[in-house]
Amino acid sequence: MAETINTSSNFIKNIVKEDLAEGKYKDIITRFPPEPNGYLHIGHAKSIVLNFELADEFRGKTNLRFDDTNPLKEDEEYVQSIKKDIEWLGYEWDGYHFASDYFEEMYNRAVLLIKKGLAYVEDMSQDQIREYRGTLTEAGKESPSRSRSVEENLDLFERMRKGDFQNGEKVLRAKIDMSSPNINMRDPIIYRISHTTHHNTGDKWCIYPMYSFAHPLEDAIEGVTHSICTLEFEDQRPLYNWVVEKCEMESVPKQIEFARLNLTNTVMSKRKLKQLVDENYVDGWDDPRMPTLSGLRRRGFTPESIKLFCREIGVARADNIVDVRMLEHFIREDLKMKAPRTMSVLHPLKVVITNYPEGEVEWLDAEVNPENEEMGKRKIPFSREIYIEQSDFMEDPPKKYFRLFPGNEVRLKHAYFIKCNDVIKDDKGNVIELHCTYDPETKSGTGFTGRKVKGTLHWVEASHAKEAEFRLYDSLILDESEGKDFLDHVNPDSLEVAQGFVEPNMVDAKENDKFQFFRHGYFNVDPKDTTADKLVFNRIVELKSSFKL
Repeated sequence: MAETINTSSNFIKNIVKEDLAEGKYKDIITRFPPEPNGYLHIGHAKSIVLNFELADEFRGKTNLRFDDTNPLKEDEEYVQSIKKDIEWLGYEWDGYHFASDYFEEMYNRAVLLIKKGLAYVEDMSQDQIREYRGTLTEAGKESPSRSRSVEENLDLFERMRKGDFQNGEKVLRAKIDMSSPNINMRDPIIYRISHTTHHNTGDKWCIYPMYSFAHPLEDAIEGVTHSICTLEFEDQRPLYNWVVEKCEMESVPKQIEFARLNLTNTVMSKRKLKQLVDENYVDGWDDPRMPTLSGLRRRGFTPESIKLFCREIGVARADNIVDVRMLEHFIREDLKMKAPRTMSVLHPLKVVITNYPEGEVEWLDAEVNPENEEMGKRKIPFSREIYIEQSDFMEDPPKKYFRLFPGNEVRLKHAYFIKCNDVIKDDKGNVIELHCTYDPETKSGTGFTGRKVKGTLHWVEASHAKEAEFRLYDSLILDESEGKDFLDHVNPDSLEVAQGFVEPNMVDAKENDKFQFFRHGYFNVDPKDTTADKLVFNRIVELKSSFKL
């Protein structure tokens, strides 16, 4: 069951209410029907949330069903990843099915169509079929195969099943209307030959139903009441209804279309995402730059943030593009109260506090999360040597630069005021170390009300610091277009890797632990590359955004 049911209204929910009120259906059954030919992405999350929470609200059921009708592209790896993603989001399916569970039933229904004179075996090639189909403005032409007798079609279809023909040599077509203004109704192919081992049925079959034929049958067999799909299937709804009616299915599902999720600067196509993986633009389906659920999970997004995002964008009929910053807004909101605050230095510059006693270490108090007092306090070591960010020092700063520079004084977060006195450089003139002095009277938390400083820097004490790798992500796609040359828009700077330090309290950090690093953003402990000797952090999102709901 879903943790939180979305009770806001939308047009699909209103349809369900009307159908129940009119007695069209006694119980609601929805389904999430992914094809196991890739990993799920954020667009699938919208469908998952919609189907599972719609059924939950009306005390119905939701099936997980794999539409595995194309063995050339399907794999058990994808099946397992999809199950993991749905469970991670917090949903439990009521029925667990494969389209391949119904292959015998589908075959029998196709035989029924042949016997009724509503299907025939086609000899023409794919190119010829396409030519005969016509265009959006010109009607199609009937194939010579269309006039075959029922007996001949039954024999040929049985021989197709037995493996007497090669791939592409024959197909089975529905006999509907070659002059239909809807091109999907011009005798669509409903079975094709594919001598391919299937991940679920092995080599039992060498003919496989087309998705447009299989899908309505699957829904009807399972008693699905509302078959919710995206807008690109709207033109196929007449075919969906035709298949259910002509195959004499007892249960009659209702297909309802809604607008798919489109995100700015994000590829929302499994085919294109697979291309990014196969051509090594990314490090696998779970690369934190990918919009896959496994990628978002590895990056550090939480199930709650994704579900809140999906509920907020709602369900509509018209296509639109959602700003990706909206998704980022919800992870910030979710982690704001949950994530411990700590400090890290991504590009270290050593600072020696020359008037601090050598060999001495003091432990300072700091809140774990100022917005959640229940999380308590943490201890931070402070000593003569610390690290600050390289970007927090400039030898010759511009006006209104309030960080560290020669002669300037700043506050160290949770610690003291320090003043820069000397700059140490290497033979090439690069700054390698700063010598500063501290004012012991300015210790944070002691009520110091003396002079003011405008700059506050984060830092990490050197002797207790733990080395860490930080992965900073930018948009994988620079342009919002998903045209033919989308690879031309892949951002070559979508990943920056920094080697720095974190506070010693991070030594016990575990996979997928999340933290807010002062000034840097929210980070997740990478579950794949982190080891006992190496901490790797993925930046989930920066701290600030101009986005507003």
